[in-house]
Amino acid sequence: IMIRTDDHAKIEELAEYASVPVINGLTDLSHPCQIVADLLTIVEGGKALPGLELAWLGDGNNVLASLIEAAGLFGFNVRAGVPQGYDPDMRFVEAARAQGARIDIVRDAAEAVAGADIVVTDTWVSMGQTHAEDKLRAMEPFRIDAPLMGVAKSDALFLHCLPAHVGDEVSEEVFEGSQSVVFDEAENRIHAQKSILRWCFGQI
Repeated sequence: IMIRTDDHAKIEELAEYASVPVINGLTDLSHPCQIVADLLTIVEGGKALPGLELAWLGDGNNVLASLIEAAGLFGFNVRAGVPQGYDPDMRFVEAARAQGARIDIVRDAAEAVAGADIVVTDTWVSMGQTHAEDKLRAMEPFRIDAPLMGVAKSDALFLHCLPAHVGDEVSEEVFEGSQSVVFDEAENRIHAQKSILRWCFGQI
C-alpha cells in the first residue's frame, strides 16, 4: 500500500494494522520516496554521497526532514538556510548529527549555499497551508537566483521536487539553466519508486 496523506500518525496506524508493506508516499512529517529519487539524480550527476555538501533554501518542511535523515544514513552534510520560525523538525536533525552528519541551520542564504555541491529548494507554501502572505515575506531572502547559485561550487547542481513556482523560490534563469537537473529528477521518481517496490517484494 502506498499512501500520501497529511498527519504522519495516519500512516503509522495503517502500517500497524496492515499485513503488507506500507510505503510513505508523503506526509506532513517526511517525504522519503522523493529523496530516493533525489539521491539517484545526484549520483547520476557524478557526485558521491559521502562528504557531499548540500544546501537547502526555504521552508523547513517534510522534504528537508527526509534530506536530513538521508544525510545521516549516507554520510553527507546539510546547510539549511531557513527563516526564523521555519526550522526543520529537530528530531531529524539530532538523529543525523548522532550518525556523524553535519547539519547546520543558518539564517543567511549565501552562508547556506557557499561551496555547496547541491542546491535544493521546494515551494514555499504547500497545499492547504494558511497564512501564506506572512510566510512568503519570510521566505523572500531565500530565493535562489543566478548570483546565489554563483556562491556554490561551479559544478553545483540545482534540484527541486516540483511543481515549482518559478519566480518565487527559484528564478527562471536557474530553473531553466545548465545546472538544473529538475527534469532528470522528475523522471527518476519512476525509477526510484520501481526500486522501492522491488525491495518490498524482496527482489533487491
